[in-house]
Amino acid sequence: QVQLVESGGGLVQAGGSLSVACAASGRTFSSNVMGWVRQGRGKEGEFVAAMNRSGGDTYYADSVKGRFTISRDNAKNTVYLQLNSLKPEDTAVYTCAARSAARMVVSGRATEYDYWGQGTQVTVSS
Repeated sequence: QVQLVESGGGLVQAGGSLSVACAASGRTFSSNVMGWVRQGRGKEGEFVAAMNRSGGDTYYADSVKGRFTISRDNAKNTVYLQLNSLKPEDTAVYTCAARSAARMVVSGRATEYDYWGQGTQVTVSS
């Protein structure tokens, strides 16, 4: 019902910034809360950020709070993640995720979501 395609990512120096995007499609897109999850090499999925269905509320992991911003452009059916003040430990595959629910999902576990994108690599050099 929902398809997610990430774009952006790349290589950036520590302290720098970049933005990743998640283009969504499907008739039920507006019924889904959205989130970003990341997974580094040899690591489990880690929750990054979440947004409710209306876009009026957000939530961030402590590790990224104050540095990352999740946003949504409903006209484009796209969710964004702005990554600022990047650190080497932010290096990971960033994946857009969605769940048909009213309340935000705050989890890095795939079982907590209904839909996933393919992910986009973010690498931060030191």
